Amino acid sequence: MGINQRVSLRKFVDDIRRWVEEGKSDEWIASALGTSASSVQSFRSRNGIYRRDAGSALHDPKEYSSYEGVLDCEEGRWGVWFDPEVQEDPYWTRRWERVREVEVHVTPRRIVLLRRK
Repeated sequence: MGINQRVSLRKFVDDIRRWVEEGKSDEWIASALGTSASSVQSFRSRNGIYRRDAGSALHDPKEYSSYEGVLDCEEGRWGVWFDPEVQEDPYWTRRWERVREVEVHVTPRRIVLLRRK
């Protein structure tokens, strides 16, 4: 199979997850599977395979308190609603007080919020 051809990555999900945990780059994974780095990155996003060192978007869950929340759809627009008590948490307030738009990634194991604005 040639490099950068369209390859179904579904059968490699466990390998990709392991390689990401080992710190392998998308370029390295793509080379190993005969596809493009952008295909690997897209596959990881769709399947909730995130890098632990992804910068300011992801943090250790131990840094946060737990708050109840709801994902809600109204008039075709999705929203995230949290327990009002979240505004009393100084860590949460410091990180999110000026954010008006987020991207939400929902997987069977976690919900990840990415700041957009």
